[in-house]
Amino acid sequence: MNYKIAIKRIDTVNDVEGYWSDDDLIQLLDKFNYPDGANAEKKNLPELLEMAISDYEPSEAAEIVLHYKFSEELNEGQIQQIAHNMLIDKVCEEYPEIHMQGRLFHVNQLLFKAYNGKFPNAKASVVHFSITPAEVDESKILTKENVLKLLNNGLSDRNLIKRLFDDQMTQNIPFPESEGIIWELNTIDKVNYTLVTSENWINNEDLISSHFESALEESVETI
Repeated sequence: MNYKIAIKRIDTVNDVEGYWSDDDLIQLLDKFNYPDGANAEKKNLPELLEMAISDYEPSEAAEIVLHYKFSEELNEGQIQQIAHNMLIDKVCEEYPEIHMQGRLFHVNQLLFKAYNGKFPNAKASVVHFSITPAEVDESKILTKENVLKLLNNGLSDRNLIKRLFDDQMTQNIPFPESEGIIWELNTIDKVNYTLVTSENWINNEDLISSHFESALEESVETI
């Protein structure tokens, strides 16, 4: 099916509002030895957590937050290594397990704010766009994979996604990495969308056209 795509704007942000829930903040406060988080006013939780985190050495604090987010996926040695590397590099942009990069970004930015810049400042992109099908199909729900493939024609050849995943972006084959590249994909009407991803994946310099057309075929499994 053919689609018309319009990129309205790409916002560059330092954090994604609403990612850390009140429950997350309360649990993290407890891990940083502030046990009364549940009794604090909700609006004060972020500031309380930043203060609690800053009482620890940066690498130790990084280990605590990483344990909270990745204890079921990473072992102790991996967590210690990532905590060390986070003070030097933007691990959230370089980590080979793409499906973890989004969570690593949120951990990094929580620590960046708590330590006033001792951690590198990573950035995210919030892309606002519309996708209009040539034929209305109310049953069709676009996936993250669909959206990335549809955006291909508006992105420069220098774009990192296109350079690393050219076949997946341009051919009728599965693109499982899309689930990790796009952290959030939201729409209320199946026409107007927002997606959240790393600035490293999509940024304003990658955009070569704000209005373009793309065709989409359903992916077929390869043997």
